[in-house]
Amino acid sequence: MNLSVCVFGDSVSKGVVFDSVLKKYILLRDCFANRIRGSFPVIIKNYSKFGCTVTRGMELLRRHKNELSGYDYTVLEFGGNDCDFDWAEVSADPEQDHQPKTPVGVFEQKYEELIEQVKKCGSRPVLLTLPPIDAKRYFEWISKGLNPGAILKWLGDIEHIYRWHERYNLAVCRVAKECGVPLIDISSAFLERHHYQDLLCDDGIHPNEKGHRLISAVIGNTIKQLQTATA
Repeated sequence: MNLSVCVFGDSVSKGVVFDSVLKKYILLRDCFANRIRGSFPVIIKNYSKFGCTVTRGMELLRRHKNELSGYDYTVLEFGGNDCDFDWAEVSADPEQDHQPKTPVGVFEQKYEELIEQVKKCGSRPVLLTLPPIDAKRYFEWISKGLNPGAILKWLGDIEHIYRWHERYNLAVCRVAKECGVPLIDISSAFLERHHYQDLLCDDGIHPNEKGHRLISAVIGNTIKQLQTATA
């Protein structure tokens, strides 16, 4: 019997990549969800949205809550947008105390609420960790058309972007442990590579096609374990 899975997340789980030739974001035909769908007897419905935060994820889930009981698992992938800042505001006034889209404490609280809603709707939640970012490339990306010096002044150092992003990744791990739900660790699979940056797009944050192949391999191993356990 085929597993049925739905996915709520941001542009990573949606399969958005930056095409360096077309110079724009596109949907990758061979994104990790589609690769898994083509390799395993799994039915996948992807509700992910570009730019989605955990707050918007809750809105999406409520819109589709009556459908969740029809899925064995609900995969959740949030954090990459929650930790982001309004870089134009940072650039304009680096002396201010700028806040991310979702402060980390609020992020954890809302993620736990999202997980509970999935359970109440009759599906089993599974969390994905975040793919790591390339701080240098991402800094160059967010600084386009702005004042890089002002942004760097506010950051303190470029690698602060990586560390800040990793705070949210660790928050995902804490939430999974606190709520007792499965966690698929794609972060480690990236970091095991000597040059994991080769798995990211030019913007330094979205996995490219190679990155999606790696994510699908990690999730594929989890599916194999589930199939073995239920055989």
